[in-house]
Amino acid sequence: MKDKVVQLISDATGIDKKQIESLIEVPKDSKLGDFAFPCFSLSRELKKSPVEIAKELVNKVKTGKEFEKILAQGPYLNFFLNKNLLADDVLSKIQKEKDKYGSSKLSKNKAMIEFSQANTHKAFHVGHIRGTSFGESIARIFEFLGNKSIRANYQGDTGMHVAKWIWCYKKYHSKEKLKEDESWVASIYVDAVRKLGDDEALQEEVNEINQKLESGKDKELMKLWKETRDLCLKALEKVYKELNTKFDRYYFEREVEIPGKEIAQNLVKEGIAKVSDGATIMDLNDLSLSVWVLLRKDGTVLYSSKDLALAMLKFKEYKLDRSINIVADEQNLHFKQLFKTLELMKFKDVKKCQHIPYALVRLPEGKMSSRTGNNILYSDFMKEMKDYAKSEIIKREKVPEKELEERALKISVAAIKYAMLKQHSNSVIVFNKEEALNFEGNTGSYLLYSYARAKSIIKKAKYKKSSYKIDSINEKEKTLINQLNNFPEVVQHSYEQLSPNLIANYAFELSQSFNEFYHSSQVIGSKEEQFRLSLVSCFSQVLKNALGLLGIDVIEKM
Repeated sequence: MKDKVVQLISDATGIDKKQIESLIEVPKDSKLGDFAFPCFSLSRELKKSPVEIAKELVNKVKTGKEFEKILAQGPYLNFFLNKNLLADDVLSKIQKEKDKYGSSKLSKNKAMIEFSQANTHKAFHVGHIRGTSFGESIARIFEFLGNKSIRANYQGDTGMHVAKWIWCYKKYHSKEKLKEDESWVASIYVDAVRKLGDDEALQEEVNEINQKLESGKDKELMKLWKETRDLCLKALEKVYKELNTKFDRYYFEREVEIPGKEIAQNLVKEGIAKVSDGATIMDLNDLSLSVWVLLRKDGTVLYSSKDLALAMLKFKEYKLDRSINIVADEQNLHFKQLFKTLELMKFKDVKKCQHIPYALVRLPEGKMSSRTGNNILYSDFMKEMKDYAKSEIIKREKVPEKELEERALKISVAAIKYAMLKQHSNSVIVFNKEEALNFEGNTGSYLLYSYARAKSIIKKAKYKKSSYKIDSINEKEKTLINQLNNFPEVVQHSYEQLSPNLIANYAFELSQSFNEFYHSSQVIGSKEEQFRLSLVSCFSQVLKNALGLLGIDVIEKM
């Protein structure tokens, strides 16, 4: 309907539709209409006051049955939609399209979304959930609008952090049995960092292991590396399954290690990079991007040169239209250096590469860190979440153990993923455990509860889609219908801005409007029962679609 308003004004004024669209407003007070066009921008051109222009436009705009009326109210031209017609159109469309409502085939790009990037030999903690949830949501939004999403996960299975872990295990924990246990793996790494901090001379022993890992010639060391790598990857797969996340391509540092070293060496030969104090570097100072080290003095490879190899490998394998890296904003400079180096290398696809940063998750007492152990382990956190969810479910009804476990997991995942996605990616999240566990307010649990309530009404009424007559529509119903109508536009904006938080905020506002409607309007047994049941059914469908784009599964019983 917004497009219709834009077209009407454009026909009456001759002004470009894009300019008009940027000016259209949605009044907060429904008494001022459903859409409003401010006439201030026309005042200088027409040499008339905005009030006069609005009065003249009322007579020029040719409207049809889609609008009840168009009024000039001060300097605004206000459009009032035909509520009955809108309701019928919106509900019919949702009932027909169901899970596809809000989707389109307008975009057909092949995009690789790289996210999560959890390293082996370290903990997967609450902070990792943000990047994982964000990336999965972006991939789903892309797919919903017709794109091909290739989910990629680039994991650090080699490098200095692995050398530290293996060094510490061999030297101090070799009698301990290897465990597929997140907290045990994390404890070894934290112990390594602590011991190296106490005695810097021990770093030489770690460097030696790192060199041996890179050469791959020490069979005993490589055997331990492979065993520990595999148990870490198995533990991560359990996490990804719980978080409704999957990957089409796993990249590992090991596979780009040798190509990365070769690229760095070739850059020196071509005069793009240089050797300084034994290290191979990109001197980007003249571009205000500092120095980017590609190889250490001992010749071992750093993230930088591996990332150059990875970028080239991605486009070689998939012929991508877009390559999106979802990585914490601590790496902003790194990605600027990466893209600039690719540009200097004349890599033809560099313009298709993009970094979407997200701010970190912090505890109330400060930043989380795998190095110090100052974090909340995913496994510990999810157990606490599930235990709390179970206690809330049991208060309401007796549930078989298997169903209790499944329902508690879905509630927990919804709570944590929504907490991560409802804020813009640029916003630092100060993670408060008590707030995340709250079943009321602006939480994922509240959204699941709203969906379950709607499905309960439908089940109780034994509702099946049928015809209905709309005699009148009250303000609560109108608000809810307008919001249902806005869903496709919200999805489009979320895609354009790469911002899942727009969908998350929409889902919350939609649920609020539904609950206000439900509390103020009798559904079952009312004269408008069939219409209101259709409204309830369509609300549940659109909320399900919205939550699906956030990677959150709905449940029919809380």
